[in-house]
Amino acid sequence: MKIRVGVFFGGKSVEHEVSVITGLQACAAVNKEKYEVIPVYITKDGRFFVGEQVGKIEAYRRINELLKNSTQVVPVQDGGLKLMRYPMKKFGENVMAQIDVVLPAVHGTNVEDGALQGYLQTLGVPYASCDVISSAVGMDKYVMKTVFKDNDIPVLPCAVVNVKEYTKNSDEVIDIIESKTTYPVIVKPVNLGSSVGIRKAKNREELSEALEYGFTFAIRVLVENAITKLKEINCSVLGDYEDAQASECEEPVANDEILSYQDKYVGGSKGAKGMASLKRKIPADISPELREEVRTLAVKAFKALGCSCVARIDFMLDEETGKLYLNEINTIPGSLAFYLWEPLGVKYSELLDKMIGLAFKRQRETQSLSFSFDTNILENASFGGSKGCKGKA
Repeated sequence: MKIRVGVFFGGKSVEHEVSVITGLQACAAVNKEKYEVIPVYITKDGRFFVGEQVGKIEAYRRINELLKNSTQVVPVQDGGLKLMRYPMKKFGENVMAQIDVVLPAVHGTNVEDGALQGYLQTLGVPYASCDVISSAVGMDKYVMKTVFKDNDIPVLPCAVVNVKEYTKNSDEVIDIIESKTTYPVIVKPVNLGSSVGIRKAKNREELSEALEYGFTFAIRVLVENAITKLKEINCSVLGDYEDAQASECEEPVANDEILSYQDKYVGGSKGAKGMASLKRKIPADISPELREEVRTLAVKAFKALGCSCVARIDFMLDEETGKLYLNEINTIPGSLAFYLWEPLGVKYSELLDKMIGLAFKRQRETQSLSFSFDTNILENASFGGSKGCKGKA
């Protein structure tokens, strides 16, 4: 019997459309001889849908029509994960699918940040991605930096501010930022990816404009030193806390000073290729020594956050000083970073197979733990009456 893999994608995120591409790429790449694939689309308002059209990229050009021709479901734990028709019919079949393991192919807030992982963990279903804590920490750029800094992984100086502080006293906030950083600076939402909401500022006036732009996407933004002569280097890591390996390194090519959403997903793309369409050099144009430094630091960062399955770690090289800095980690990278593994002979289907295997491994380890404590605490418990939370009449 084939293992039933639910590929979850979409969700309430500014990276919703990118997630659809990643999800459908994964659906196409999964080894069909070993796995049965169930595409599960999460709408922007948090509803789950399955159906024949859900697995077709062309259907997403007309979302209303797609939803009309698909079935809304609710995940239910019933001796395994079942996707139940919603609303249920009085007569007929209501179990639309059963799932053995979930492959989250989601990006951004409300899904990649530990929210979906927590939901799946509560349901008790294995899922092939980072766990709740590593997902949450990896999404918050400021918290992530503090963890890396504590583990002697080089990061740039930064400051984090929220919209309430800025609205109350913008001059004071900018003074604090200027005391912690030096121009030029990069301003970006603290919990978004895909280069959404990012701007560069070379002076106080531009910083104010960049902050206001960033606050349209998030209530907290991060400001950090910008590297004038920058080379970006990315590397993926596959594994878990016990064993992890690094992929080949890439050097993304930007059309401007900042690698934009347009660069990543739109410009030069033919069809729905997601991050696989980005202009890049693979292998990166770096020395063998720097390549090993990047790959070593990538694995160290992956383990420092307690990551699992696959992640992509993005680095910045200051070509003027030769210093290497970790920029951020993507706990569910676009296209699941399969293009970084192919140069090492790992096919996309093999990458997904390894991720699914790691999901089942973590589930076995979790099931071996104790989640109960044998006490009689409730045996004689009383609130002084029998009305419970209703209190006295």
